[in-house]
Amino acid sequence: MKNYLNFENEIKNIELEIDRLKDPYNNEGISTVDTDKIDKLQSELDKKLKEIYSNLNPWQTTLVARHENRPKSKFFIDNLFDNFFPLSGDRLFGEDKSSLAGLANFEGQSVMVIGQEKGDDLESRIERNFGMMKPEGYRKSIRLMKIADKFGLPVIIFIDTPGAYPGVGAEERGQAEAIAKSIECSLSLSVPTISVIIGEGGSGGAIALASSNKILMFENAIYSVISPEGCASILWRDPKKTLEAATAMKLTSNDLLELKIIDEIILEPSGGAHRDRDKMLKDLRKSISRNLGELTVMSRQDVIEQRKKKYLNIGRDKGLSNPTLSSNELFNDSVSKFFDFRNKLNKKKYYIIILIFVIFLSLYYLI
Repeated sequence: MKNYLNFENEIKNIELEIDRLKDPYNNEGISTVDTDKIDKLQSELDKKLKEIYSNLNPWQTTLVARHENRPKSKFFIDNLFDNFFPLSGDRLFGEDKSSLAGLANFEGQSVMVIGQEKGDDLESRIERNFGMMKPEGYRKSIRLMKIADKFGLPVIIFIDTPGAYPGVGAEERGQAEAIAKSIECSLSLSVPTISVIIGEGGSGGAIALASSNKILMFENAIYSVISPEGCASILWRDPKKTLEAATAMKLTSNDLLELKIIDEIILEPSGGAHRDRDKMLKDLRKSISRNLGELTVMSRQDVIEQRKKKYLNIGRDKGLSNPTLSSNELFNDSVSKFFDFRNKLNKKKYYIIILIFVIFLSLYYLI
């Protein structure tokens, strides 16, 4: 059964009509297939899909990113990799079913794969906790990333979560600490890391596994510090202002590429990734192969330096950085600005002292 979003009513009507014409024996008085009309409607459908999906606003993009038929991490892991061997447990508390991870081969190369999995039906979604990882999930990821680092295995991560699980038990077991440790571990790895945002990249639950050398993002995916509903509730006290919130948050792939937070956009077919899974699989394979090839020729120290420069330069010069500054240059620049600020402050103090002295003299003579 196909699921349609609230702005896809015209698409729904056309597809229902096509399905009716393709199955004429279910309609009284019709016994032949009208191929000409089907072709005409198919052309109209393609045109309508292109028209709607080329003009999505940020909130509509959010709805597409959350589409329940969208391909999930398990789909990509099953079809992109060979000999996948799942690994479980954080060796501290237990197993987190929202995290699917293990060893695999990608085009003949051994890799470590980690994916946030939402599930495909109600039963699996409940089992996977709707993709919301708990502390044990992040600690399992840390354990596996350290194993990958020890044996020189590239790490490929699929991001798809509304955020880390906010339950009482998760907080009691150190959710924030687990996320912070995961970010720290990701940034310190000396092996190439690639994160792919395939759907929702929500809050710290996403960034815990997206602090990589390369961040790839599907065209209609989102990546944000909070959900649009949460942002609207905080800023406007109105959860209905989701469009305003989504627009202000710059959560779409185009916005994030312009800000150089992500490195590449993987285009989707008109209508979203769920309409042509094979195409998405093919394009994602090409992208991972190309980016992995760029990173694997680098030394371990160069991999660390590339990652460090990437994150130190985010947000500099209005989000654009050219040329890339080294960590030493960033430090020297910060020190220079500090001393400039201190000198200006000292000058202001001098003028303030003179002003106070003049005021006291004026009061003395007036009295």
